[in-house]
Amino acid sequence: MSQHTIVKFPYDSHIRYLPLVYFLPEDRFVRYPLLSTLPRDLSELSNSPAKMKLITGKAFLKDIMDATAALVFPHFGFGGWLEHYTGYFPAWRLSYLLPLWAKLLEKETGWGVQALFQVPPHTEIPFLKPEYIKAVMERVVKRAIGEENWQPVLDVVKEMPCDEDFMKWNTNVRTDFLRKWYHTRSKVQMVSLEACMEDEEHGIHEIEDISDNFEDRIVAEDFCQRFKARLSEKDMKILELRVEGFTYEEIAAKLGYKNHSGVIKRIQSITKAFVKYEEEQQ
Repeated sequence: MSQHTIVKFPYDSHIRYLPLVYFLPEDRFVRYPLLSTLPRDLSELSNSPAKMKLITGKAFLKDIMDATAALVFPHFGFGGWLEHYTGYFPAWRLSYLLPLWAKLLEKETGWGVQALFQVPPHTEIPFLKPEYIKAVMERVVKRAIGEENWQPVLDVVKEMPCDEDFMKWNTNVRTDFLRKWYHTRSKVQMVSLEACMEDEEHGIHEIEDISDNFEDRIVAEDFCQRFKARLSEKDMKILELRVEGFTYEEIAAKLGYKNHSGVIKRIQSITKAFVKYEEEQQ
């Protein structure tokens, strides 16, 4: 493919979001079961009808929306993480404007679909350094705020925040929102892998946040325990160390891996096993 080749595809194709997939930092990339199955070699991707079909689906769109929003939100200047807020929060909604973030990333860095398809065949796209990604996203969000004239809106939101955002997680509005969010989105279950990994000693327990119904909690906890029973002792240890805050490099050293890539592969394998387990339970 020559340097000046223009790749044409339908405007509404999800292919336009592939540059965002390959812009994600490695530690975030592996959190998304579908995204982490996509090869980083475009030749391999384009030669796999099954992988290309994945890109056209709602699950792909959900994953890249969530992953991009998580990169964008911290740069709006509000405290905490995206998960601290409900979908009624204006900055939360702005962080999900996927077409805008794809366009502005290309404007800021030149990394877009055309640049992606100029990568030489059979070349593995490397992961970028997290600090570089963070710096770029900060510039991209500032650019959006300026070009879209969002600053007055953000200023008002800071002065008059919604009472239900960034407060206790067991409010009625938050519970109603989370129930709707988790039960209506394609391929999303009430219980996440992160919820199964955590317990009350390690921060927020998603099972309790999503439902205040005792029977729901019992079912969810049983769901997690049954999944954990399938894991090897070593995989369980990896999850425990991640919950305790250890990095991939630190886990590799503790468990005797040559490097952290072995740990990342195990996390990917565990995530895929969890998705399969969810599908079996439906």
